[in-house]
Amino acid sequence: MTTVFHCSDLHFGHPAVPEQYEAMEALIHEFRYDVVAISGDLSQRARSGEFQRARAFIKHAEETSKVICIPGNHDVAWWKAPFALGNEALLLAAYRRYIDEDIEPVLRVPGATFAGLNTSHGVIRQTLTWRLRDISIIGIVRRSQIERLRKTFAESPAEDLRVIVMHHNPVKGELSQRHGLKNTARALGAFADMKVDLVLCGHDHQDAVHYIEHTTKGTVISTAGTVSNRMRGGRPSSVNSIRLSPEQIEISTLVWSSSDRAFVPGPTKCFRR
Repeated sequence: MTTVFHCSDLHFGHPAVPEQYEAMEALIHEFRYDVVAISGDLSQRARSGEFQRARAFIKHAEETSKVICIPGNHDVAWWKAPFALGNEALLLAAYRRYIDEDIEPVLRVPGATFAGLNTSHGVIRQTLTWRLRDISIIGIVRRSQIERLRKTFAESPAEDLRVIVMHHNPVKGELSQRHGLKNTARALGAFADMKVDLVLCGHDHQDAVHYIEHTTKGTVISTAGTVSNRMRGGRPSSVNSIRLSPEQIEISTLVWSSSDRAFVPGPTKCFRR
């Protein structure tokens, strides 16, 4: 059994709710999860101070768990090199300095391989839409990244659970009615071909658990809600607690309770592997 604490969209900065971060730290310390997965948007405006607070959160989690973290669109200083004009290294310079030089890390634990996938590339031609609000918001998966994932999973034991940690939601949000990725169908098709068991993502600011059926097998999508004051539709903040076994994937949503000042059990979904 592998236990995973999945959180996303922490937004350290102006939208932060300090007692929620403290409650998460208490949960991680108490249950000693095997893996803590953070699927992007650690910062609000990619500022050094925000990343420093996120780094402290990660260091605390590393006292009891292995941590895998990838950047989100808020972690990208896209205005420093829009449309790849200028030094693209500036886009994630602060993230790399304070969080991790590797923006697509791989974490291997007994029975499971977690592969990071950076879907946040700043403002590029491929992610433009007719909505001005979409600037720097939409994500994309490049072909070279798919090939890297294939190689990563090919090097894992055949019986390993295959997990992708990414930021943008590949399934349409219930309230937003929007995908986070520009090339959702191609990405999900590639995941199915690689026999990916589970995708951990965020971005939509609404918790959700989906099962995508494919011809050969299905893929479970765990979308964690934001931990800040920016939850969609006035819903409470949330995180996901996951149990992985050779037989099944169990995802429980933990919902913030203002009265309890804690994350309390919400709905649970189980899927046969």
